[in-house]
Amino acid sequence: MIITIANQKGGVGKTTTAVNLAAAFALAGKRTLLIDMDPQANSTVSFLDTREVELTVFHYLEDVDIAFDDVVKATSIENLEVLPASIALAKFESKMIGEIDGHFRLKDRLDGVFTRYDYVIIDTPPTLGLITINSLVAATHLIIPIQASYFALEGTDDLLDTFEKVQARSNPELTILGVLITLYDRRIVIARDSAAHIRGIFTDRMFKTVISRNVRLEESPAFKESIFTHAPHSRGAGEYKALAREIMKHG
Repeated sequence: MIITIANQKGGVGKTTTAVNLAAAFALAGKRTLLIDMDPQANSTVSFLDTREVELTVFHYLEDVDIAFDDVVKATSIENLEVLPASIALAKFESKMIGEIDGHFRLKDRLDGVFTRYDYVIIDTPPTLGLITINSLVAATHLIIPIQASYFALEGTDDLLDTFEKVQARSNPELTILGVLITLYDRRIVIARDSAAHIRGIFTDRMFKTVISRNVRLEESPAFKESIFTHAPHSRGAGEYKALAREIMKHG
């Protein structure tokens, strides 16, 4: 299962979900690859010392002579590997202008690699540019994290439109695995109302698991850890374990 996590709206817990879902799969004994397709490289920083990263996903996509094994990095979590990113990835779109395989570059480069893993998680930037389209073309499933807030659905129509175009023209196998409510604070009325509104729109596409606003989740990247090593008994850890179980049951 190749899962792209995307939402063009920033600050919705997209990278937090990518990092902790990948870790949850790995801790469940699943061979897992986390691909960081965000030039901000926050998923990379969560597991790796960037000073030790020389080659990144940008170099791998740009240069066909660079082997996957030269780029992929093991992490401190058994079963979890990361294809790292750096700010150099911001040059990807300009490099792909005029390339006939621009939308398919990630899929083509990883076509023989995906069989190594039970789960592949792709983190994306908060845009709907060529990087995100590459990530959708390469995926089998899409997770859409949406924050339970007043502006929760801002930009969602554009994402769904992009999803439908990719599904129709480039990747007929792509399906929406689920919409995930994140940063949920049940104490706040607008959060409860927003969550109900989101559920009313997406109905059977909703995950049962909800990710609560959690200080431990927010601080774990600063310690270069997933929630499972930073605060294994926290609510955030329990919720991401539940999300992983829900997906594994589905798949």
